Amino acid sequence: MYSVGGEPFTGRLDPTCFRFPAHLFPAMAAQRPFFHPLLPMMWSVLLLWIYFCISPLAQVQGALVVTRRDDLRQDTPEVTGSRSIKKRSTNTKMVEVYSVRVVCTVTCRFARTVMTSKALNKANVAQEISLEVELPKTAFITNFSMEIDGRTYAGEVKEKEKAKKQYDKAVSKGQSAGLVKASGRKMETFSMSVNVAAGSGVIFVLIYEELLKRTLGQYEILTRVKVEQPVEEFQIAADIYEPQGLAFVEAVATFPTNELLPLIKKTMTDTKAHISFSPTAEQQRCPQCPNQLINGDFIIKYDVKREKGFGEIQAVNGYFVHFFSPPDLARVPTNVVFVIDRSLSMAGEKMQQTREGLVSILSDLHEDDHFAIILFDSFIRNWKDHLTLATKENVSEATKYAWSIQIGSATDINSAVLSAVTMLKSGRENKQVPERSVDMIILLTDGMPNTGVSNHQEIQQNVRSAIAGNMSLFCLGFGNSVRYSFLDVLSRENKGITRRIFTDSDAAVQLKGFYEEVSSPLLSDVELRYPDNAVSFLTKNQYGQLFNGSEIVVAGRLNRNDMDNFLVEVSGKGPKGDIHEQGKADVVYPEKEYIFGDFTERLWAYLTIQQLLEKSEISSQQEKEEAAAKALDMSLQYNFVTPLTSMVVTKPQIEDTEDNSFIADKLTEDQRQQEEILKEQQQHTARRRGHSSSLGPGLGDVDGDPHFIIELPGKDDALCFNINDKPGTIYNLARDQKSGFQVNGQIIGKKKFTPDAKNNTYFGRFGVTHQRLGVKLDVSTDDISVFHRGKNIRLQWSDTTTVKDAGLILSLTNNCSLTVMLRHSVKFMIVRHTKTWKKHHDTQAYLGFYTLDSHHLSSSVHGLLGQFYHGVEFEVTDLYPGQVEQKSDAVMYIKGRALNVTRHWQKDFSRDVKIGKDVLCWFVDNDGNGLIDGSASDYTVPDLFTV
Repeated sequence: MYSVGGEPFTGRLDPTCFRFPAHLFPAMAAQRPFFHPLLPMMWSVLLLWIYFCISPLAQVQGALVVTRRDDLRQDTPEVTGSRSIKKRSTNTKMVEVYSVRVVCTVTCRFARTVMTSKALNKANVAQEISLEVELPKTAFITNFSMEIDGRTYAGEVKEKEKAKKQYDKAVSKGQSAGLVKASGRKMETFSMSVNVAAGSGVIFVLIYEELLKRTLGQYEILTRVKVEQPVEEFQIAADIYEPQGLAFVEAVATFPTNELLPLIKKTMTDTKAHISFSPTAEQQRCPQCPNQLINGDFIIKYDVKREKGFGEIQAVNGYFVHFFSPPDLARVPTNVVFVIDRSLSMAGEKMQQTREGLVSILSDLHEDDHFAIILFDSFIRNWKDHLTLATKENVSEATKYAWSIQIGSATDINSAVLSAVTMLKSGRENKQVPERSVDMIILLTDGMPNTGVSNHQEIQQNVRSAIAGNMSLFCLGFGNSVRYSFLDVLSRENKGITRRIFTDSDAAVQLKGFYEEVSSPLLSDVELRYPDNAVSFLTKNQYGQLFNGSEIVVAGRLNRNDMDNFLVEVSGKGPKGDIHEQGKADVVYPEKEYIFGDFTERLWAYLTIQQLLEKSEISSQQEKEEAAAKALDMSLQYNFVTPLTSMVVTKPQIEDTEDNSFIADKLTEDQRQQEEILKEQQQHTARRRGHSSSLGPGLGDVDGDPHFIIELPGKDDALCFNINDKPGTIYNLARDQKSGFQVNGQIIGKKKFTPDAKNNTYFGRFGVTHQRLGVKLDVSTDDISVFHRGKNIRLQWSDTTTVKDAGLILSLTNNCSLTVMLRHSVKFMIVRHTKTWKKHHDTQAYLGFYTLDSHHLSSSVHGLLGQFYHGVEFEVTDLYPGQVEQKSDAVMYIKGRALNVTRHWQKDFSRDVKIGKDVLCWFVDNDGNGLIDGSASDYTVPDLFTV
């Protein structure tokens, strides 16, 4: 008999729920990779991962993953960043996840989600069980607990700075104390692990809350169901209670098989709905799905009934919430200026997606709208110098113009936005647009201002003064190079919002989707007022616009319980004139059995904290400090994990550990962006380095005839230069005196070499030495010689083999790439190319050298490539169109020098040895003069293995 949380467990344990490593079943194991017989074979620890996964997206979303990690020896080198656990037994260890429930309760748009997972350690030794949950970034975690052997370990919300001290202390001791991480566009991942004794179980419970946002006429609860292991008790359920009345409730799924659709159950009355999805362990198996298990989206959409008038007010226990979105309002025409960044960084797929998105948006313009297109780089270019009525003819002409947008140079955001403001003002002054219309600017940019006015505060001040509250500015930040906080303040100060556009295949759809949300204003300059003596502590009650399909929500504290004469005053600007009306809103008292706690008070607190956090970003310094202090106090009072607080979970004490705390944080959008940038850099580096996750500031490569490329993942940029010299010249590429690591390369020429003429040259041979490890490699276009501690082997480029010895791992594939890892030193790749000129019936073999990991090398490392291994600071300014079409020239300030540079494309063959990948870089002419230390001749050496 096993116990879970103190309760006996008698359920069936299904052995088909587990995946086992191949070494437990040799007969089923795949063919082992070939190891060179000269060197001893190295065995690595295999990690067994068993997990269950659920992944909700959209407004109410979450993903739950429960994993089990094998105990790791403390000397396991393959695993870094994980807390090591002493080996207790060699017996096979098993964990059974036997129950997973995700229950969402929605009362008056305020959603409370409880995610519960139960797991059992079936092994005869203690094991670490991990939980991973994805939740929407707009939600606040309110509670987390673990129940182990009848004892509950609950989280405590603390001020972030105080919690961070515990986090830093745990990290300094190598313990697992990780923070909440960003996950995709709308999600963030909460994860933690706990050691569970043999035969015991753990119950994880996570609770979070959020206010559902109405978008395009509906609220959405979307759950992604991705089962990695069948679970005996599996349920996703939603209970919706809307006293105003439900207009519709839809529940659908995108599973590959229709056999699962009948499992979605829905019951509905006028004000309530219950939706559930509970497949059995057998039904979770899906032959048509990936991994033979269920995979798809579980989607709930709903809206409420809306009556003409002043909206609906819910009142509970001294607090009220007012939902305002009257039906049947006429649309207000818009005057919109699209301000499009065409700077050099927008080249390629970004610009193509921008063209597609803009063309799609143009087709959605209403015929009573006016529009304009402004392109900007270093210069401002208008499609037309005035606003244009959106007739079919004008839209068709603008569409052709959108398809023809070409790439320019720098990024002058200040001049571009001010030009749009001037155009809209001119349209008003010259009466080119209807008096009853809404002015808006939609700015799309992928970078930061780097020409003209580039100071962020100065730009914000200029734009704020120019707009003067008379129009809205919406900012779309394309990719991860934008400074989100800069754009966010820019838009919020001018009655707009900022939205990030992710550089995925659906970027054009994201652009159109945003425009659909803001393209149909119903009212502008909206204000909702209430009797002064009746309410206090109101949330925001003035809004720049009310868009079709959206909703304004205001909450506050009631000073008296008499709601019979509760008057609401509404003012705003509509298509036919100003609105100023006063009347009674419909007051509804929700039924007690369908509410959770003081939900109106918590909804008010949620809204107030969100708005205080926004205010702390755009106000004066004193107002920022006051808003942040108030938001912190409320976060602590209502137990919300916000950007100002953290949840601290004290896990069970294990053996001799001093501090066993876990910290859960809330990310700001800037932190999410920085984390995504780091993740991209790590993925980029991982592609270059294999499984290594460490990130060095610079990666140096040389290939072609010969092109040197310095990739700087931290800057998302690259530098490049060429060196041309006579065949036979040997250059030092990297040398590290501390470790004795060195790479030299010898230049070769074409077979048909013409003296006194311009001939292409290449690297045809590399000599690599590492004195401490006793390694020497001689790599030519013909073969590879390996010398290591008195051993000598010769390999052909046509071989496929792996060589492992103390301090050395060498992998050779028949696609002509050699990867070498020298322990605690460096990892690099050498690629062999064969170039063919069919016209001249000629071929040329040559080599490329790629640094994959250099972060272990000392700070004294140097050489043509080595001097960049620890990064280099530079700044590019004064971009202007180059002499060659589609290539921009600029001035680069680097190492105290000003260099003329040109934007170039170079090939990187480390990721695809056949066709390579294009890398955009700043090209320095003249053999890299000014970029490299000294001159190229300073790096020549007399012999391939000269130390």
